[in-house]
Amino acid sequence: KTVIIIPARYGSTRYPGKPLVELRTREGKKSLIQLSWEAADKVSGVSEIYVATDDKRIEEHAVNFGAKVIRTSSKCRNGTERCAEALNNAQLDAEIIVNFQGDAPLTPSWFVEEIIAGLKADKFTDMATPVLRLDRKSYNLFSEDRKSDRVGGTTVVFDKDKYALYFSKELIPFFEISKLGSNDEIPCYHHVGVYAYRAEALAAYPNWAPGRLEELEGLEQLRFLENARRMLCVVVDAKGRDFWELNNPADKPKLEAMMK
Repeated sequence: KTVIIIPARYGSTRYPGKPLVELRTREGKKSLIQLSWEAADKVSGVSEIYVATDDKRIEEHAVNFGAKVIRTSSKCRNGTERCAEALNNAQLDAEIIVNFQGDAPLTPSWFVEEIIAGLKADKFTDMATPVLRLDRKSYNLFSEDRKSDRVGGTTVVFDKDKYALYFSKELIPFFEISKLGSNDEIPCYHHVGVYAYRAEALAAYPNWAPGRLEELEGLEQLRFLENARRMLCVVVDAKGRDFWELNNPADKPKLEAMMK
């Protein structure tokens, strides 16, 4: 059994109230959390979808558009801790739990379906996450964020078996783009912030103290790596679709343009 949990909090340090921010779509204005829930609802093979939040405003809004809500405490330090608490609070009977980011409504359904399949097929890993090779356009978006000193998307490097080695808010690995030919591929992968966990690994996560790398980068998934847990990186194909998350207020017009 597989369930999706969308963690949502109001008090984001970089973008307060982000889940309730409205974006213009072809169907009119919708909140970020509703758009993310609608994207999650397109994933096949999932039993239930829940919004996990500690905020009454988000809960009431989610219930109004038809979502099931699990209340969590305000002590959760990140989305993974919130998913783990929701798993426990609701006593969910599931073998695989998907953490679907509430700020990524452009996440294609097949990204999630492929990481679920990858986790089921690989008995040596505790979790799986999608990675997307950067093209020139997305590379430029990453570069613009770093030049403007904005904390934007995340990149990842992995070993020959596709197990994650490291995640960073910097562009990794380092390379000189001037040395690439016009037809050469960018040697960087965008980490799409969706996770499929085995229930045991997710339940264990809150019992580990945040590591130094997690604290420095502000990336929750590094806690798994710092506790020697394997994370499978599933290389996905966007099939010509644009992908970006709402990391900063400056990303809002980008997402609206992509959705149109």
